[in-house]
Amino acid sequence: MTEPRPPADPRATRTRERLRQALLAECAERPLAEVSVSAVVRRAGLGRATYYLHYEDLQALAVDACAEVVRQAVDALHAWRGLPDPAAPPPALAAFFADAARHAALYRSLLLPGGSGPLGELLHQELRERSRSERELAGAPQAGLVASAVAAAFTGVLADWLHGSVEGAPEAVAGEVWRLLIALHRAVR
Repeated sequence: MTEPRPPADPRATRTRERLRQALLAECAERPLAEVSVSAVVRRAGLGRATYYLHYEDLQALAVDACAEVVRQAVDALHAWRGLPDPAAPPPALAAFFADAARHAALYRSLLLPGGSGPLGELLHQELRERSRSERELAGAPQAGLVASAVAAAFTGVLADWLHGSVEGAPEAVAGEVWRLLIALHRAVR
């Protein structure tokens, strides 16, 4: 039996939030590859030693700062109840793609074409687990297979759209992705 985790220290939580916001502000002005730890800590009003207590490098901070996009994506894809209507994707899915377009430069540095990279790996893992558990809960067959296909398709399309290989406005891409994912679910009955 595992021991329950102690509650997070509110000071550490606030410090990490300041660092995440500072990184996002820096990335709004320049690509992640041009952002330095010095610029982030200066903007956050913290010292380098404090930074390294929380993150080993800029990529770790960037993935943490973008982890919310993973939660938003997973929630957006599961923001419906009942029978899915292929003509009407959940509004949360279109909102997710619109938000992703606003932060595309940062996401592109962490979510590589095809869906690889640290953000792609996290998105695939979280989406696969949520899809698998919901499919099992519904008693649908081949929960693992369909969950893997859904996670791979969504992560790959999102990455390729952010990198310009898939074209379309956020709302249009959300609709196409929605229909694709419904087809994957229906392919295995």
